[in-house]
Amino acid sequence: MKLQADAYQIDILVQGYPGKSVCHGSLGWSTVALIRGDGHIAIVDTGPFGARGLVIEQLARHGLQPADVTDVVLTHAHYDHSVNWTMFPDAHIHIGESELAWSLGEPWGITPVPELYMRELARWPRLKKIADGAELFPGMSAHVAPGHTPGHMIFVLQTRDIDVIFTGDAAKNRAELISGTAFHTYDPAVSSESIALIKRLWSRRAANILVPGHDLPMIQEDGGVSYLGTRQAAVEAWFGETLDQTTAFSICLPPKAE
Repeated sequence: MKLQADAYQIDILVQGYPGKSVCHGSLGWSTVALIRGDGHIAIVDTGPFGARGLVIEQLARHGLQPADVTDVVLTHAHYDHSVNWTMFPDAHIHIGESELAWSLGEPWGITPVPELYMRELARWPRLKKIADGAELFPGMSAHVAPGHTPGHMIFVLQTRDIDVIFTGDAAKNRAELISGTAFHTYDPAVSSESIALIKRLWSRRAANILVPGHDLPMIQEDGGVSYLGTRQAAVEAWFGETLDQTTAFSICLPPKAE
């Protein structure tokens, strides 16, 4: 999916999915976005280990390799958003200073924080620790939005015509945005305040686009919230007796009848 914001082009490399696993732990299907413009090739969040091949494949479709990426922007330190920073050896890695400090203090082995990867990031020579209000590159600003994690950040790409707001897991999906409440938060009241901030930023201009951490991009339209693009999500399983026997299961809602 391609989005245009003035001089910047945004491509959704990996669609986020608004679901959770019932019996196999965390699903972790998060959004990975590519931003190009003004001399920058930026990735917003990196996806989990399982997304590595897909990210490489999607970059190649745009004539890029991981080594071409100039900036990696991390909303927070959970594995499904941060662990693949190591894919981009020549990029500046941007993460909130307080988020990184929090992640380093988390107990090993029992949280969604990839402990060894955060420890390595803390001493990485191209690390850029950022504070609330920081400008990462022209038009791209950071805003603290805690609740999901204590130092979680959202990012706003402000251009002449529209803003594109990357919410990470401060607002993971459409349901959280509409309801003003969050699933998986250390403090529901803090998360609600962050969602209110996101809504204010989103409402500044009618054409603004919101890119959540686990859902399709969306816009505000006719007093409601509308998706941009078409969801793609399915699982294929081997339930037969040979490898060429597979069963595919769509995990998308069927289209509404006209």
